[in-house]
Amino acid sequence: MCTAANYKTKDHYFGRNLDLEYSYHETVTVTPRRHPFHFRKAGSLTEHYAMIGMAYVVGDYPLYYDAVNEKGLGMAGLNFPGNADYKPEEPGKDNVSPFEFIPWILGQCATVEEAKTLLARLNLVKIDFSEELPLSPLHWIISDRDASLTVESVKDGLKVYDNPVGVLTNNPTFDIQMFGLNNYRYLTAEMPENTFAKGLELSAYSRGMGGMGLPGDLSSASRFVKAVFTKMNSLSGDSESESISQFFHILGSVAQQRGCVHMGGGKYEITIYSSCCNTDKGIYYYTTYENSQITAVDMHREDLEGSALAVYPLITGQQIRQQN
Repeated sequence: MCTAANYKTKDHYFGRNLDLEYSYHETVTVTPRRHPFHFRKAGSLTEHYAMIGMAYVVGDYPLYYDAVNEKGLGMAGLNFPGNADYKPEEPGKDNVSPFEFIPWILGQCATVEEAKTLLARLNLVKIDFSEELPLSPLHWIISDRDASLTVESVKDGLKVYDNPVGVLTNNPTFDIQMFGLNNYRYLTAEMPENTFAKGLELSAYSRGMGGMGLPGDLSSASRFVKAVFTKMNSLSGDSESESISQFFHILGSVAQQRGCVHMGGGKYEITIYSSCCNTDKGIYYYTTYENSQITAVDMHREDLEGSALAVYPLITGQQIRQQN
């Protein structure tokens, strides 16, 4: 499963945890403005906004898990099993396969408002990338520095939700996740008042007691609550170092550790990578499960007027600075 989030200091940051029991050898991939996207049913984009993100590149096609374009719009797809429902082709709609959805939006839209216009005529159509790579059940978060959306294709059709918390996990559907926050309205970052019973003296014997009842398990519903509480109460300075450090701490609060979620057959779900992109500067930062050092790739150091993908394999081995 996965968690995606936004965070804003002086700049805006967008990123996610990818939680799985396997890897497709994903790479940080920069797609320049003239790399063509030929969509199965929705025409072609031969010129578009440049973008950077994490992708599995197959035959020169970047299958993006998450990405940010040069205008500062970010998008990520998260696992949505049992709920995602893709449709047959529909005349009069933009029939886009889910594997094309991220470049289709980020290639054309600079803001969430522009994305809403495209979403009004979207049909997420059931077309696999290939026989070896069938579609994954996904839903998506789309964000700029001012707003976020959640997009879900379910049995009832395409649902587009305003996302006021700027966080997304997996199941259940987003409307239910948001309603579930009502169960935690008593949580506070402050020391809580004693409201248990009049005349009964109860002591605050520990710091952090305002967060008692905050979920700590690894289910998607619990991670949603934990990530929202952590993100919306997070504070940091405006510097790049302070901002990205705080963002990775937010994602770290809901990371998956090997051994805690057994998938059977000796496989365990882990946080394969965590990402944080400065959407204003186009710098994509990441860590991996065994490499906690932050690595950066700057899209503006590439030839964004070109057509060739720039692909950076992940540095996965632990990087240790010897101090003595």
